[in-house]
Amino acid sequence: MPIRTPLPGGCTSPATRYPHHWRTRRDVYTNMERRLIMTRIPLVLLTAMLATGVAAQHDHTHTDAAVGAKQQLGTVAFGADCVDEAAAAFDHALGLMHHMMYVQARGEFATIAEAHPDCAMAHWGVATTLFQPLWATTPSDAEVARGRDAIEQARATVNAEREQALIEATAAFFEPETDRQWDRLSGWTEGMATAYRAYPDDHDIAALYALSLLTEATRADDRDALHDEAEAILKRVWEEESTHPGAIHYAIHATDADGRAENALAMVESYGKIAPDVPHALHMPSHIYVRLGDWPQVIDWNERSAEVAREHDVNGAISFHYIHAVDYLVYGHLQRGEDSAADEIHRIALDEGRHQGSFPGAFHLAAIPARLAVEQRDWDAAAAIEPRVPDYIAWENFHWAEGLSWYGRGLGAVHTGDLDAAREAEQRLADLAEGAESAPDDRFPVYIEADRNILAGFIAHAEGDHERAVERMRTAGELESSVEKHPVSPGALLPPYEALGELLLALDRPDEALTAFEQSDGMWPGRYNTLFGAVRAAEAAGDPDAAARWAARLLEIAPNAERDTIDRARVLARHD
Repeated sequence: MPIRTPLPGGCTSPATRYPHHWRTRRDVYTNMERRLIMTRIPLVLLTAMLATGVAAQHDHTHTDAAVGAKQQLGTVAFGADCVDEAAAAFDHALGLMHHMMYVQARGEFATIAEAHPDCAMAHWGVATTLFQPLWATTPSDAEVARGRDAIEQARATVNAEREQALIEATAAFFEPETDRQWDRLSGWTEGMATAYRAYPDDHDIAALYALSLLTEATRADDRDALHDEAEAILKRVWEEESTHPGAIHYAIHATDADGRAENALAMVESYGKIAPDVPHALHMPSHIYVRLGDWPQVIDWNERSAEVAREHDVNGAISFHYIHAVDYLVYGHLQRGEDSAADEIHRIALDEGRHQGSFPGAFHLAAIPARLAVEQRDWDAAAAIEPRVPDYIAWENFHWAEGLSWYGRGLGAVHTGDLDAAREAEQRLADLAEGAESAPDDRFPVYIEADRNILAGFIAHAEGDHERAVERMRTAGELESSVEKHPVSPGALLPPYEALGELLLALDRPDEALTAFEQSDGMWPGRYNTLFGAVRAAEAAGDPDAAARWAARLLEIAPNAERDTIDRARVLARHD
């Protein structure tokens, strides 16, 4: 039986190296206080679909029992070759996997496998949730061993050729003797292509094949073609089954790319309806709204996601889905100039306790304090950032995440005149970029190098080498354009062309500065500092009409901004 949700309505060349409702701050604070300061209720996640009632906690994942029993996930009707109750439970677990709730899905797959060891696809599910194609996580040796064991059990019990194709695709991930994630992922992507050629009409195989295309796109020269194919496949699946979680979720990833954000808005807007209790489903639409600069939508979706995610614990820590939503929330409020709300949300998140120490957790725990300081241009706070905090994170595994702290610290140092500290931060970024060459995602060193070039540009400016400063900023922009934004991040701490615009303003080159701000806004629309930079540049260039237009747009984006800079925008906008 399908699980159905009722719908209620010295750097080298980049080429060679790599409206709906406006809220006041008081409204937002009250809502976040109500939603995020809540009593913890750690209860065992139930797999209600299993008639056996076995509820093994293989991954020690907790959530509200009522949610576990009634959780709506959309429509999955795989038809696993297992007894009826196991096949129904498998559909539920596969739905969670399509929502990228991998730990929760693994617990359910393991429960099925324990109760029904002859259900081959339950073993496949355990193995497949041990790697996350778009998250750049590398399974531990123990996880690789567990995956291999699960695949052996799947191979020993499979009877259906369709299931065999999926099992062999996952087997290709675990079989290599390598510590290079891509060497594993390439086997899985090839296996999914084989499965899709054999079973193109199978919704789950088609969705997973589209996910594999997006995985290939993270390192492909022609990523547009892969995104095009993935979009077409997922749109077809969605048209045939409008509540399929994989079709909608992966379509958001397919359109979370430059110039694609409006391609699947109808699918995006349906996501929360099919899975109202799944934190990642409530978060994912905000990826598209970030691309569109629609901050009320970003805030709304992530408030809802954080509320649900807070009830998901993993091995005694808060699931990273919570801090993931919090980072997007903070980013949204900062773009609206609602700095007090952003600061308070961060404080609440830290007070909640220990966070999951995976790559996403490490990224956000480093990004948020740096983001708060840099977006508010609080250079003293930025200079005081302590890298490798909190100390329970294995920072040696997360070069890019650690680099965010050094980048923020370096920006603070150079803007407060401490060039020695700024140079130290730049060197740390260089070292981290080199270390990231072995990371599971080829984009990581590119992200770090883009940030390093921006910092180096400000250092060169402070040293009086202005042309070199501009050159380094432009190199950062080329690096940024060579890769897509990583899905873990809502956006850069300080985007290259926004930084270039500020540098050019400091050099009294306002016309060029305005062009840089326009370029930054074209890539990341609606950023507060980009818009205000354009206001300043247009005014300095002697174009009051353009200054008034940019000021009016800033007031539309940030009607309740708390920053002093908004006063100048109000004055200029009245002259439009």
